[in-house]
Amino acid sequence: MAKVIERRPLTFWERTYLPQILGGLVVTFRSIFRRHETLEYPEQRPTIPTGYRGAPTLVKDPHGREKCVSCQLCEFVCPPKAIRITPGEIPYTDPEAHVEKAPKEFEINMLRCIYCGLCEEVCPEEAIWLQDIYSLSATSRGALVHNKQKLYELGGTRPDSHFKWDKKLAAEKAAEHGDGH
Repeated sequence: MAKVIERRPLTFWERTYLPQILGGLVVTFRSIFRRHETLEYPEQRPTIPTGYRGAPTLVKDPHGREKCVSCQLCEFVCPPKAIRITPGEIPYTDPEAHVEKAPKEFEINMLRCIYCGLCEEVCPEEAIWLQDIYSLSATSRGALVHNKQKLYELGGTRPDSHFKWDKKLAAEKAAEHGDGH
């Protein structure tokens, strides 16, 4: 059974809305005399807070090599399914042959991306980073689907603290020299 609640009738002042109008004017006059901080965008850029999650990009290691190994974890974890990866093989004769795979195609649809940061967190190679890019614009929807080249262009090179592939390559070379003796 529904409980009926009776409303009290409005007073004369409440029916005239004068208290609400005066309250709004107080807020307006308070903000008029405050110092305003207006930026002349795009000439003046706002300061980006630490921990800001902007556009996801791909980064290369300090040697200019691709860090992405096409594990596709970022693609699987992406809630709006904005990431699409086509794995590719690396020829055995290639200088980076110690890395098993590299993406043949890598696309991020910036119109679908919700900038949650899950792709960055799940990447075991630290190949995908959310940069402080907050101003994305284009003349068509297709221009906001960033391919591998565009993602590397935006991401650039990132310092690598563990040099995983250099250590693996050095171990392979040491094993080759050890077999020859």
